[in-house]
Amino acid sequence: MDPRSSAQDVHRCDLCETAIVHSYCDFCHVNLCKPCVVDHISDGYDKHKIVPFQKRRSTLIHSKCETHPHRNCEFQCEDCNNMFVCSSCMASKQHKGHNFLEVTEVYKAKKDDIKKDTKELENHISPTYEEIAFDLENQLASIDGGYEKLEITMSKQGEQWHREIDFIVNKMKTEISEIKVKHKELLQKHLNEIKQIQCLIKETLHALRKIEESTEVSSTIEYSSKIRELSKPPPNVNITLPTFIPKPIDCDKLYTLFGHITPLSTATEEQILLQNQPHTSDRELLDEPELVATIQTGYEKLRSVTCINEERIWTSGMTKDIKCLNIKGSTLHTILAKSGVWPSDIAVDNDGNLLYSDSTTRTVNKVKSGQTEELIRLQGWKPFNLCVTSTGDLLVTMYSHYSEDKTQSKVVRYSGSTEKQTIQFDNEGKPLYSENGSIKFISDNRNHDICVADCEAGAVVVVNQDGKLRWRYSGHPFVTKNKPFSLWGITTDSQGRILTADDDNHCIHILDQNGQFLRYIDNCDLKDPYGLCVDNNDNLFVCEYSKGNVKKIKYLK
Repeated sequence: MDPRSSAQDVHRCDLCETAIVHSYCDFCHVNLCKPCVVDHISDGYDKHKIVPFQKRRSTLIHSKCETHPHRNCEFQCEDCNNMFVCSSCMASKQHKGHNFLEVTEVYKAKKDDIKKDTKELENHISPTYEEIAFDLENQLASIDGGYEKLEITMSKQGEQWHREIDFIVNKMKTEISEIKVKHKELLQKHLNEIKQIQCLIKETLHALRKIEESTEVSSTIEYSSKIRELSKPPPNVNITLPTFIPKPIDCDKLYTLFGHITPLSTATEEQILLQNQPHTSDRELLDEPELVATIQTGYEKLRSVTCINEERIWTSGMTKDIKCLNIKGSTLHTILAKSGVWPSDIAVDNDGNLLYSDSTTRTVNKVKSGQTEELIRLQGWKPFNLCVTSTGDLLVTMYSHYSEDKTQSKVVRYSGSTEKQTIQFDNEGKPLYSENGSIKFISDNRNHDICVADCEAGAVVVVNQDGKLRWRYSGHPFVTKNKPFSLWGITTDSQGRILTADDDNHCIHILDQNGQFLRYIDNCDLKDPYGLCVDNNDNLFVCEYSKGNVKKIKYLK
């Protein structure tokens, strides 16, 4: 057994290693019994600090003064960058008139700070990092399973495609079989007609031979020739076999039709919290929005506005010309739609180029350096409203007729001219948007939600960046108590708020990014609000459809 301790772990003297400790040297950090104290301080009492063992480590060990080596630095000079000084230094000319702090007080304050930091590290910071590490380890452990599920989902999609292709092939084979039956029936019918004529020819020949051999006068004189009737055979039936014309396989198109893989999303918890906090915005709503300017555009029916900056806008109406105006209403540039028909919508890309959609030519066009070039051409679909996202993608609402009175509608995301994503149905396979050719204004929010003002449905329809339905807004009773919600234009601001025009109620609804109604703007003498946009400073620009004016409104503090 160690002679310095017993079963009760009694502290022993560090010098003799047998006697029970009584004192402690706070300078040398040595346990001492009574007899050993004298031996320990034999080299000089001033070199040691003997205290009762229970008060060990209670003596502050001050640094020695560099100027006065025999004195301890018990103060700090505030005027000399908290330099440690002794009492002799305080009385010197170097520190005359300076302010001093007692090292003991500074030491106690720092000790309190250290205790607080220790407690914070032990109770909060360290557990937080342990939790983050645990979560990351769990994510790493489950990543293989997650990707395996992803591959299974893709394989199931492939199996579904194979089943659909087999179904189509079998259906076409059935159609071919039905055509073959009809083909045979037509040929057989014609053959039967020919055989009947052949029988008649045989009968006629037999009758003629009998008359030739006969000497009866009456039968010979009564003979009527059938040569003219029989010499005109029926027209030949030439039925060609049906042919199968395979459509060329567009691998890129197949890839986009099959599905798309969303990119990795590396949002931090701070970003996620920011996106999910609708009411913690930097700029609050004004109690009374202010009308900043009224811009006369000259259009009789003004439909669209998009901002270049705070002082310049592009506008379009139900004419072929698209105008660039300044805040005073002066025309800076005019672009003519190539087809000679009014554009469906306009937008500005991240490089400042004008984009416009043309439903008559089924195209989306870009105007760059005054030259118009075709960006997208659709087959079977007509493009309508446009939105350029913060990432530079282009969102297009479009529709296609599938019966006399119904259409199908969808939103398609493009990167340049390449289709990246199609948004059309919810999780149950039902259409997200109304099935008609009505206008569907579109905007993306700062959390990457896609917001559509579906005019026919009378609702704002919001999906996330993966195309999953988040919520719908069909108006607020306080605003729509007199007339139904009649929405047109839609836009979003830097705070994640959504603004949509209510034509019949002559106001603008403002919602948070979770679809909660915040307030409405109706005090700027708005008449038939239509297209909307917001500039980089969150000023709102509103088209007045019938007046042909654009109103610039300040609605944030």
